Amino acid sequence: MKWITAIIKPFKLDEVREALAEAGVQGMTVTEVKGFGRQHGHTELYRGAEYVVDFLPKLKIEIAVADDQAERAIEAIGTAARTGKVGDGKIMVFDLEQVIRIRTQEVDADAL
Repeated sequence: MKWITAIIKPFKLDEVREALAEAGVQGMTVTEVKGFGRQHGHTELYRGAEYVVDFLPKLKIEIAVADDQAERAIEAIGTAARTGKVGDGKIMVFDLEQVIRIRTQEVDADAL
């Protein structure tokens, strides 16, 4: 099993959600986060004063998938979230050791 975490631009959420649904992924966790990478933020003008916005708003998507779904999920996220511009985000993939559904006590792939 794999734990996939993706950092994406907020306006891409609906496209990514639809792409993951088409890839057979059921469920996800979405968190509003702030950060920067190569994009390094930008400067803005507010009431005549210029200030630097270091941390840019992003969304963190987390999904747990079976090994055979991982490549489809990664491809779906990458294709849907890509704009071709700096700041599109990252996809990180981790091995997932165990999953337990609390309600039914199902384990691993059955719990996904």
